[in-house]
Amino acid sequence: MGLEPWDEVRTALHVARAGTVSGAAASLGVHHATVIRHIDALEDRIAVKLFQRHAKGYTPTEAGRALFDVASETEQRFEQLATRLQDLQEGISGPLVVTTIPELGPLVLSVLAEMVGNYPQISPCLRMDARVLRLEYGEAHVALRAGRQPQEPDNVVQTLGKLPVALYGARSYLDRHGVPQQDAELAAHGFIGMGESDERPPFASWLKGLGARIAFTSNDHATRLGAIRQGLGLGFLLQGQGEAEGLIRVMDSRDDWASPIWLVTHVDLHRSPKVQACVRLIRTAIARDFAG
Repeated sequence: MGLEPWDEVRTALHVARAGTVSGAAASLGVHHATVIRHIDALEDRIAVKLFQRHAKGYTPTEAGRALFDVASETEQRFEQLATRLQDLQEGISGPLVVTTIPELGPLVLSVLAEMVGNYPQISPCLRMDARVLRLEYGEAHVALRAGRQPQEPDNVVQTLGKLPVALYGARSYLDRHGVPQQDAELAAHGFIGMGESDERPPFASWLKGLGARIAFTSNDHATRLGAIRQGLGLGFLLQGQGEAEGLIRVMDSRDDWASPIWLVTHVDLHRSPKVQACVRLIRTAIARDFAG
């Protein structure tokens, strides 16, 4: 036998606390007839007497006391849940899942670290998944994507401009093969490629059009970065990332190498405070790291 609905249990709990129907009605803000109806319906449902009725009011039976002990704990949990849901709706707390491409992992990590500093109740998660996570299924709150404009329905898609991409090489490679000064000289060099990919960035298409020799390929960003450091070839990285890895910039960024970047949120969560806070920090970080 069930103990639903909760309203009836809660009403009976208030009667046990107040000792009278009128006291319970006052604390619940309902008519005393509603209180009596709830108690009668609950006792009928579970086929157990919860109260001894007497002239001065209602006294819980042994069965009633057992029920009300559990109901009191349940009420506290409901109150805690209501507070948490309110915080999630109006406050900046709870889980925050951001997904992005590996190249932008360090930038997003710095954003999430700043969020934790500003909002200690936030619990961030950074997912760099090979597949595009589905915001409509709750897999992520915010997505930072590069390449083609996302077309998923019910998403709010904002452009953040383009990611500047420059050409880099290791000192060991450049000492052996020289530093190319013009595009015509690139034919004599080997490049680090991505292999076959459904998401070919603009620089990969540019390389293919150039007829450049691909000396090494990997579908993993960290592996491609390692290959450039090892001197296996020249490679394209976000401008500024190569210097941070001890590499030498061979050619500055070009517009036809750059990838469009998109900030994506789901329409149902777009206006929530924690998503908006994250979006603001991402915009600031993009402008700071890739300005000009």
